[in-house]
Amino acid sequence: MGHMHHMSGGWITPVLSYAMAVVGAALGLRCTVRALGAEGRSKRNWLITASVAIGAGIWTMHFIAMLGYTVDGTAIRYDIPLTLLSLLVAVTVVGAGVFLAGYGSSRVRAVLLGGLGTGLGVAAMHYIGMAAVRLNGSISYDPVVVAVSVLIAVGAATAALWAALAVSGPVVAAGAALVMGLAVSSMHYTGMAAVSVTVRQGTEALSGAGATAFILPLTVVLGSFLFLTCAFVALSPTARERAEDRAAAAPLHEVDLPAS
Repeated sequence: MGHMHHMSGGWITPVLSYAMAVVGAALGLRCTVRALGAEGRSKRNWLITASVAIGAGIWTMHFIAMLGYTVDGTAIRYDIPLTLLSLLVAVTVVGAGVFLAGYGSSRVRAVLLGGLGTGLGVAAMHYIGMAAVRLNGSISYDPVVVAVSVLIAVGAATAALWAALAVSGPVVAAGAALVMGLAVSSMHYTGMAAVSVTVRQGTEALSGAGATAFILPLTVVLGSFLFLTCAFVALSPTARERAEDRAAAAPLHEVDLPAS
């Protein structure tokens, strides 16, 4: 039995991976809320941004956490096509959930379907990402723990969407993002608890790329994308703010000046 270490790098990988999940969630939820106030192409663009943000946040979280993952007695490599597929699946499945939430006529159904899509996106991404792991040995899963991890993902994603769509305000938005980040992280570590590895003695070469050669640059790129988009979205004015600006810039003679 190979001993697994989830935090061989100390506390930095769990903390950093949680932070990434929260940033992705904060950006995604903010875009979803903006989408609800928008129409047409603008609405679609907000929803696409939300899907990419949450999907990329989930993916980055998973693979940063995987940087702290080692198994005694074997190196770990990652299959490149499967790793990229897991990113694509995360964005696509989350996107389906986000679009259902954005275009849903009933708020309740939107939140339930959106939460289900997002939660399943997290789970699908996680297990495809795990399928990309190459090591000398075999990986097996405890099906009960796997089921629990999927329920955690769906439950917390639904809660976060509900909070973001039902209540407004910066404190609630921050709380929703923290909950969603927690959803992704707890799903990850529960999912990892379902894993047992049987290491084969043998030193045959593993296919795939090492974490530092492949995973690290990709997480850095996606992380930077998330932070930059976050800043851009936070600073871009909402429709209401733009309307207020236009009203404020109206020529003075249209405003009743107080009689001096």
